[in-house]
Amino acid sequence: MNTKAGRRKDRNIRRNPHISICVPDGYSYVTVSGTVEIIDDPKTAQHHIYRLAVRYDGEEEAKRQVEEQFSKEQRVTLHLKCERVMDHL
Repeated sequence: MNTKAGRRKDRNIRRNPHISICVPDGYSYVTVSGTVEIIDDPKTAQHHIYRLAVRYDGEEEAKRQVEEQFSKEQRVTLHLKCERVMDHL
C-alpha cells in the first residue's frame, strides 16, 4: 500500500501496526491479518505510487498524476507482512 505521510492511515499504523483487510465477494470473503512495515524512503514510495497509478489509470494518466500531485507529496509505502489468512466461503 502507499499513502501520503501524515494521513489518518499513516498515523494509525504508526500507532498500531497490526491490521486486517477484508475482501468481500458477494456472501464470501477473505480476511488477511498481519503487521505493517512502514518504508519511509521517498524514492521507493514515489516508484510504488507510480506503479499503482499505471495499474489503475494507465501510463499517460499516471505520468500526469506524478507530475501534478504525487511528486509534491511526501509519501510512504506500507508493506503488510501476512500472518493469517482466513476464507469465509
